[in-house]
Amino acid sequence: MSRQADRIIIFDTTLRDGEQCPGATLNIDEKLVIAKQLARLGVDVIEAGFAFASPGDFEAVSKIAQTVGTEDGPVICSLARARHDDIKAAAAAIKPAAKGRIHTFIATSDIHLEYKLKKTRPEVIAIAEEMVAYAKSFTDDVEFSPEDAGRSDPEFLYQVLERAIAAGATTVNIPDTVGYTTPSEFGRIIKGITENVPNIDKAIISVHGHNDLGLAVANFLEAVKNGARQLECTINGIGERAGNAALEELVMALHVRRQYFNPFLGRAKNSEAPLTNIDTKQIYKTSRLVSNLTGMLVQPNKAIVGANAFAHESGIHQDGVLKNKLTYEIMDAQLIGLSDNQIVLGKHSGRNAFRTRLKELGFELSENDLNKAFVRFKEVADKKKEISDWDLEAIVNDEIQQAPDLFKVELVQVSCGSKAQPTATVTLRTPDGEELTDAAIGTGPVDAVYKAINRVVNVPNELIEFSVQSVTGGIDALGEVTIRLRHESRVFSGHAANTDIIVASAQAYVNALNRLYAALQQEVKEEVTA
Repeated sequence: MSRQADRIIIFDTTLRDGEQCPGATLNIDEKLVIAKQLARLGVDVIEAGFAFASPGDFEAVSKIAQTVGTEDGPVICSLARARHDDIKAAAAAIKPAAKGRIHTFIATSDIHLEYKLKKTRPEVIAIAEEMVAYAKSFTDDVEFSPEDAGRSDPEFLYQVLERAIAAGATTVNIPDTVGYTTPSEFGRIIKGITENVPNIDKAIISVHGHNDLGLAVANFLEAVKNGARQLECTINGIGERAGNAALEELVMALHVRRQYFNPFLGRAKNSEAPLTNIDTKQIYKTSRLVSNLTGMLVQPNKAIVGANAFAHESGIHQDGVLKNKLTYEIMDAQLIGLSDNQIVLGKHSGRNAFRTRLKELGFELSENDLNKAFVRFKEVADKKKEISDWDLEAIVNDEIQQAPDLFKVELVQVSCGSKAQPTATVTLRTPDGEELTDAAIGTGPVDAVYKAINRVVNVPNELIEFSVQSVTGGIDALGEVTIRLRHESRVFSGHAANTDIIVASAQAYVNALNRLYAALQQEVKEEVTA
């Protein structure tokens, strides 16, 4: 990685830290779909996972390294604790990539040393130095993180970083692990590092932060002003607890306010050159893809990618925007790839027109995925007179999700009303190809459907979230259903879109159950092999 002082490196950890968000678990194929889109987005580094964590994580990192880690693609990185086995697994997983990175870490705050590591400061320094050197024996690109740096003693932090860089770290990442610091404090931490670590010029300063106090993006922007040149972030800000710094917010803040940030990067104030390598027109599509595959909905008032981000209801605002968009919009919606909701296709449209429009929207589908999406398009077009771009996105994202194809919904039928007992009949095709039908009574039609499905699948679970969103306006709009269910301590998500929200609800629930069922099968397989 070139140490360019005049641009910002975007390190995406959606597939590692983002996936640690409860309910956001992804399978290998889903991770690969997201990784390919992150490459199209233009991220510099993809942290593809934690290779040592499980065989599935190792395989995902390795497959992404092989498929996405091309010579002109992003650096593929694996996280590793400061342990020999972790680092060895990370090295093996990233080996297929043209450009691979090992990211190793150990905690440096006194609270972590005393209660988690039970080690002294000299012991931590020695481990950091040894493990960075060990990682360096596998690749020239090594990143080191002092976990909980935001609450670490600055003088000790300087010592650890100096020794890590001397051992071969080319990037030193400063994590605000618990989202504790404020912007001015975080800026001072970065400034202190630039002034007190003698060999800091031999490494890129990176930052990683959580959003527990809602300050992650602000902290990162302050870090940039004080010398940070790599930002570790996730799509839609997903991640543990309150999430991570959001990639789309950071990139667009640096883009819209580049005249403000230019001088901090040694550029002329009025330079129009981008501060990152991100193709901003891929932002909205990437956001939707990650939301759909993880089941983590984007709140309507979310900056940049929320449904209301470019909406105006106030009469004063509407009047101003109609006269000149700049009155109430600081950026054009088209900058993030959000086009006007234009009707372009109908039930008479052919496969070629369908394929062409999807390409214009940024979708690159395999022949198999295109065929599946086209079949769904025709089904929806028979029910809806006009198909919007947003409908197309929902159809494609729904069809290309790589949920395990185990149980399949064949029939859903409900009976309900103001004075009727909600009753549902469902037919599922089992993994063995057998069709099973059952019925149940519930408090409402969806509850009845889910109870009937549970009678067929017979896997204990608890529904913890159910949400419905309309893709577009109108009585015939597609409804997107996202659900999350819990089995023991694990959370699984499901997503589906249909003009019939009862059918979409059934399909989303079965998608989540399929993920749960596949996880249970994998556990049994691992026990047998062990």
